[in-house]
Amino acid sequence: MPEYMRLSGAALVVLLTGCAVGTPYQQPITALPEQWPLSDMHADAAQQDWQHWWQQYQDPHLDHLVSLAMQDNLDLRLQLSRIREAHARLGLSQADKRPSISAQADAARERSAADLTPAGQTGLNNQFAVTGVLSYELDLWERLAQEQDAAQALLAQSEYAHHALQLNIVADLVATYFDFRNAERQQGITEATIASREETLRLEQLRYQMGQSDELSLRQAESELQSALAQLPVQRERVRVLEGALAVLTGMSPAALMDALNYGDTRLDQIRLPEVIPALMPAELLQRRPDIRAAEAGLMAAHARIGVAEASRFPSFSLSALLGTRGLEVDDLFTGGAAAWGLTAGLIGPLIDFGRTQARIESAEAQAEQAEIQYQSSVQLAFNEVRDALVIYQTRAERTEAVRRQEAAYQRTLELAEIRYREGLIGFIEVLDAQRALMSAQLALSEAMRDQLIASATLFKALGGGWQAES
Repeated sequence: MPEYMRLSGAALVVLLTGCAVGTPYQQPITALPEQWPLSDMHADAAQQDWQHWWQQYQDPHLDHLVSLAMQDNLDLRLQLSRIREAHARLGLSQADKRPSISAQADAARERSAADLTPAGQTGLNNQFAVTGVLSYELDLWERLAQEQDAAQALLAQSEYAHHALQLNIVADLVATYFDFRNAERQQGITEATIASREETLRLEQLRYQMGQSDELSLRQAESELQSALAQLPVQRERVRVLEGALAVLTGMSPAALMDALNYGDTRLDQIRLPEVIPALMPAELLQRRPDIRAAEAGLMAAHARIGVAEASRFPSFSLSALLGTRGLEVDDLFTGGAAAWGLTAGLIGPLIDFGRTQARIESAEAQAEQAEIQYQSSVQLAFNEVRDALVIYQTRAERTEAVRRQEAAYQRTLELAEIRYREGLIGFIEVLDAQRALMSAQLALSEAMRDQLIASATLFKALGGGWQAES
């Protein structure tokens, strides 16, 4: 083989195998802490499946609401539609790498100029053709491969965004549910207080009629009752509003939303607070947080689009093949002499585009820079959320215990005040003060219990919930 042919063959191999543009994607380097602050809060977490983390509260009514939200929440259904769109775009990019085959049938009738036809021949002509065409673009610079990589990354971004949205909706639902149970508990406390104060007022009326009490004590008992009654409508309103919020999160229809809503009879104090949370090292957060994974997938797509833009600098090479039959009559199409074929190779590329290609490359590079900044911002925000959630998780537990001790102290204070009042050692005002303080402590304890439960749900969300990356 002549030397120039060997050199040409080698050059062709390099051309076909070594012409990829762009650079391989590398995950941005991020400085991560070695461990979490207050890491002892979850270092001893049992190894178990936390994927359905809301089940740790052991409330079947909550589990049912989450199941409804997973199926019917409108935001989740919208995101699933976006995933299907991204999947279709990926299929389109994959198809672009393969040949296309098309079929064409033509029928034509024309009249030629009389001066151009031989004497004695008509100027009318028929022509029929049936043709199959195969077209294929050689991906010399891996432009099509880069477009497929970008489409694949965008599909992954849509899927991770769905997981992130799912996590947010479940966390919002859990927090709203705890707030709803707290509103119910506070309404119950107020109703019990009203019943107690009605009894107190009845006794004071008897004492007043018997001359054992003055009108001031009677009016004070009446005013305390009216004060409790004034709080009840606001609390009932709060319960109804939260019922509607839960209905929207679970995707109920307008008709169902207008009906009487029933979320079971679980009491706030019956909800089990998880004793431990899953152990997780800071570096694992990059893989567990779906919003971080979505941001990284967006960065990968932007990086691939740089390669697509760079590939537009170079010419594209396409091949096409034609096979068919042609004839002057339909009956002649499939005879031996009607066969026709052809092969075509085409090369087209930019020569002078007045900076269009360079502008596309610079635009793609700027978009990739923005995507990297967005990724770094997502990581920063995620770690700050975990830091805050850990602090709140601990302080809310401490506050709940403190308020619980306070409520017990006020309960004992009221008991002693009532005893001393019956013995005539103190006035009625001291009993009313003790009742008022106990009610405030009971309401505060209910809020503290709710806040502690919400803090645990917020921590689960910050740690990525139960989301697990697909292998």
